[in-house]
Amino acid sequence: MRLAIAEAFLNHGKTLPNPSVGCVLVKDGVVLAAAATAPGGRPHAEEQALEAAGAAARGSTAYVTLEPCGARSSGSAGCARRLAEAGVGRVVVACEDPSPFASGQGDAILKAAGVSVETGLLAAEAEPLYAEWRKGFAVSGNG
Repeated sequence: MRLAIAEAFLNHGKTLPNPSVGCVLVKDGVVLAAAATAPGGRPHAEEQALEAAGAAARGSTAYVTLEPCGARSSGSAGCARRLAEAGVGRVVVACEDPSPFASGQGDAILKAAGVSVETGLLAAEAEPLYAEWRKGFAVSGNG
């Protein structure tokens, strides 16, 4: 998770309107891929990590700094669905996401697909990534 947090900090402040998220895929103790949300907010970290890992992502663990999105404003598949379809076996999340595109939806999609989900790992270390974003979200209702 610390590597995912470090990845997210690389693009912190450059990904609006989305927050900067880090995603690291690990299998058998080997890092398959590490990514952060791209400047401008797209593509998401999970998309990039899955693309880099390819078929090796099946059975891996994804360490993600913010709950994977369950839906997208663009209408394309959310990151939770992408992780499940890639066969990721476990997703470990640092912080929950209050946006209407996540807010429990990502976790629910993953769990419905049989993916193990754990939340809260190193949340205090990841939270500085989202403190300002959460303030703006609470005021404007954007996510």
